[in-house]
Amino acid sequence: MCKLMDYGKFKYESAMKAREARKNQAHTVIKEMKLRPKIDPHDYDTKKGHVVRFLKQGDKVKITIMFRGREQSRPELGFRLLQRLASDVEDLGFIESNPKQDGRNMIMVLGPHKKKTEAMAEAREAQAARKAERQGTTAHDDEPAGEVAEATAEAPAEAPSEA
Repeated sequence: MCKLMDYGKFKYESAMKAREARKNQAHTVIKEMKLRPKIDPHDYDTKKGHVVRFLKQGDKVKITIMFRGREQSRPELGFRLLQRLASDVEDLGFIESNPKQDGRNMIMVLGPHKKKTEAMAEAREAQAARKAERQGTTAHDDEPAGEVAEATAEAPAEAPSEA
């Protein structure tokens, strides 16, 4: 028994399947954030914001504290700073690698609670919602006032069917 088929079509479909699989695949990225032991509170908040953004995107974050000069004799300052940062972002990530001294630097790795694929899917949904909201507001701007009232009355009935 044999099956006759269009080889070009078969090749195209297999390429599309592979492309779709690659699109849904997530590779782990380690982002790095460098701090100093004597960091200003505003600078700390800015760096913490970057760490939060990375963890929300599903990436791991390597936090490095660089010691210079006499700071090297006070590693407990860096340890306390890393512990404070970990407690500030504990709802988004967990300590994957405990703080350890590595020459002039102290290193800690935070891992996200969400997987990269979950974060990507959530971001896609949020983007689609924003796009739909934007298109909904621009569509109503072009219509006369009477049609806007009818469109808003119909909108709630259509919304559950999409979800």
